Order: sequence, then C-alpha cells, then structure tokens
Amino acid sequence: MKTRFFAWPLALAGALTLGTGLQGDNSRSKRPNRAEISPNSAGAMPVLGATPPMGWNSWDGYGTTINEEQVKANAVWFASHLKAAGWQYVVIDMEWFVTNPTAEGNSKNSIYTLDANGRYVPAANRFPSSADGKGFKPIGDYIHSLGLKFGIHILRGIPKKAVENNSPIAGSSFRARDAADTNETCPWNPDNFGSDASRPAAQAYYDSIAALYASWGVDLIKVDCIASHPYRGDEIRMLSAAIAKSGRPIVLSLSPGPAPIEKAHEMAKYAQMWRISNDIWDLWHSPADYPQGLSDQFANVLKWAGIGKPGHWPDADMLPLGYLGPAPAWGKPRQTQLTHDEQRTLMTLWSIFPSPLMIGGDLTKADKWTESLLTNREVLAVDQHSTGSRPLLADEKSVAWIAETPAHNAYYLAAFNRTNARLELSFSPKQHGLADADYEGRDLWSHTDLPPVRSFTLRLPAHGCVLFKLRAVQSTSH
Repeated sequence: MKTRFFAWPLALAGALTLGTGLQGDNSRSKRPNRAEISPNSAGAMPVLGATPPMGWNSWDGYGTTINEEQVKANAVWFASHLKAAGWQYVVIDMEWFVTNPTAEGNSKNSIYTLDANGRYVPAANRFPSSADGKGFKPIGDYIHSLGLKFGIHILRGIPKKAVENNSPIAGSSFRARDAADTNETCPWNPDNFGSDASRPAAQAYYDSIAALYASWGVDLIKVDCIASHPYRGDEIRMLSAAIAKSGRPIVLSLSPGPAPIEKAHEMAKYAQMWRISNDIWDLWHSPADYPQGLSDQFANVLKWAGIGKPGHWPDADMLPLGYLGPAPAWGKPRQTQLTHDEQRTLMTLWSIFPSPLMIGGDLTKADKWTESLLTNREVLAVDQHSTGSRPLLADEKSVAWIAETPAHNAYYLAAFNRTNARLELSFSPKQHGLADADYEGRDLWSHTDLPPVRSFTLRLPAHGCVLFKLRAVQSTSH
C-alpha cells in the first residue's frame, strides 16, 4: 500500500477536514463531522462526559466472577494510586446477578437473581451487602466515599426469567410479557429477550431499571449487545430516555463494536461513548474477529478519526494491562502479553485518538511499570485535553498522528511503528502544513526536553512509538 500523507492546514486557527484520505475508505460520504454529532447548544447544562471517561472495569481480570471484596480492594488501590491523575470510574462488568458465574460468562446454566419486578439485582452470595433489597447502593456508597464514580454493565432487553414469571413492571400497569420480543435475543448471550420498542411496556421496563440504578448511585451504565451484532437503535433511544427520567446524570456506554459509523449521529444523540471494535486483548495481531489485537486497532481509529467531541466519544475498548487475572474473560491468568513498547503504543494511540480509557486487570497486583503507564500525566493530558486530533500519514509500516494543545500554541505528535523491526521515519513539520520554523520538543514518555530542530528522524522500535509535544520557536513563514 502506498504511503498516504494527510495534509492538514495546521495554522492555529485552521479548519479541520475529516475524510481520512485512506485508500479503500468507503465511508467518506457517510462520515459525520464533529459539529454535526453534537446535540448540545450554547447555554445547555454541563456536558456529561466532557472529556473521555477514565476508569477501571472488572472484565479483563475477573470476567463475570468478581465479588464484593475484590471490587472494594480494586477501588481502594484505584483511589490511592490513580485518582490523583484524573481516573474516576470503577465499573463492575457483566452478570453480577449470576450466583454461579464462569469467567467467560454467557452460560446457559446461569442461575439468576431478580427482584419481584423482574429486574436483576446483585447475587448476594457474591455481594453480601446487597442483601435485604439494598442492591448495589452499599457498594456505590463505598466507591463514592473514596471520591470515585460507580458503574455497572447490563445487557439490553428484559430477563427471560422475568418473562417466564410475567413479573409486574415497577411504576406501571404492565407486565414483563407486555415488553418482550420473545422472537429476538442477543445472539451470543442467553440471559434476555429483546424489548419490543413498539410497545409502551418496553419503555416502562427500561424506566424501571434506570430508576433502580439511579437509587443505587450508579454513574455509568455499559450496555451490551446494542452497538453491534446487532445494532439496536430503538433500544439505545429507550435507554437514554429512561436515564433522563431517572434524574441522575449517568454516562451511557454502548457495546460491543464495531459500531456502524453511519449511526454516529444517532449514538451521539443518545450516548456518551460507543465501541468502535470488537474486544481488544493483549495481542499484537489476531486473524480472528474475536479477540482482536492492538495492531488491528489502527484501521478502526483511522476510520473514526476526528469524530470524538465533548460528550460523545468513539471508544477503542479497554486497556489489557498489568495482571489479567485471577479469572480473565479470555485466556488463562497472566501478566499482559504486550511488550513494554507495545504497552506504550496502546496508551499513546488511545490518547492521541482520543478514546475513553478503561483499565482491565487486577489493580491490586499492578507493578510499578503498569502504574507508571497509567499515571503519566503528560500523556493523559493528550487524551483528556487535546483538540483537532487527526492522522498525518498511514501505511502498512507506520502511522503518524497530530493534535493541538488546548491553548492552540503547541502540537502533540505521535508516530507508530507497525512492523516487527526497527524503523526510521523522517518528519518535516512544514511538509504537513505546520509553520516553517524550528520546533522545540518534549518527549512525553521520558519527560525529557529536546533541542529545537526544523526536521527530524524518528527511530522507532518494533511495535513502538514516540509521543512529542512540539512548539514553534522561530517562524520564517507560514
């Protein structure tokens, strides 16, 4: 494939062009631009998810097996080691209502815990504080007491067990069978029937679970089997409406991917984040659809480049870093298989894109290296506060990406080596539309300042990257 250079007029007030220019990019006519995907207007309430949400999710380390003691232990480590760097959310992933969980979940032999209104509630044998109808409120209160936010995973639809029992729907005159589409279910999970959006009972059921989660103090809901295989736009809309009725600001996260880019407007209208790929695990490359590897994500972020905006974030999936155990949802318990260079590439790509950052793994077993990756504030600032993110070039060997600082007085430059050998990459700021000037730099990973240069050669290790902050110091022309 021929190298594609992304000419970007990076004068400080320059306009953004969203088409990637990649060969084979068939989505350009359907790509929304950044302004179009924002439903917020001047004078509106503060934006929920104004920056990409940052947190921890139990999936990569515990699959569906996590219990109360483990949640609290991870939350304590999170508060002590990550909160000061801006991390916020502690999220319990799927099937917290199953009394006999397996790491990978989706078992046909699951035993469920529901309340009298057909709503899943935490399994008391795993979450003892939930007994006597308390639900997740005690855990939510505990996480909030640490200065953090609390999230949970759900599957869209209505529990089959609730339909079997024809449970009454709280706050309404409907029953579960009035809400369910018994001809539809998630193709990879047997827990629920789909919801029939043509029936008022379906909205009533979603209203009832959103009210329950709000009473628990939930701050983020990750909804699965809704953004892809299959995409369920009506259920996204109903969930968003239910959350709004609950009166609590709750981030809505849509999963799995790859979400259809032609639905970006719709997802941005109703949700704060949505997955752009299938699950990413600790591999460089995978030939299978599941799981995917780090190098496979370049094509996805290039496709979605420039679409993220405050309150609306394409999500590149979780960060499989540190110790993936004791019961990971895929594979055996292990330290991440990504090399140190690959781990920096992961953090750099997600940050320059920028994507929500959700850590996987058992935080209580995180080593100093993993902690250093997650607390590098100069790198995290790229994810949280950069603007105008855009690829400059991409081919089968390398990718280069650029963004601006919030003050629009400097640039972030990321370059990636996609090959299995060391790579040299020449870079001239002028060639890519920056001012013809000397640029002083700062290496955001090594925290070292670099002398002013007009052009430079990047020496990248296999599967490695660099992340620089560049500032013009002597401009001769524009």
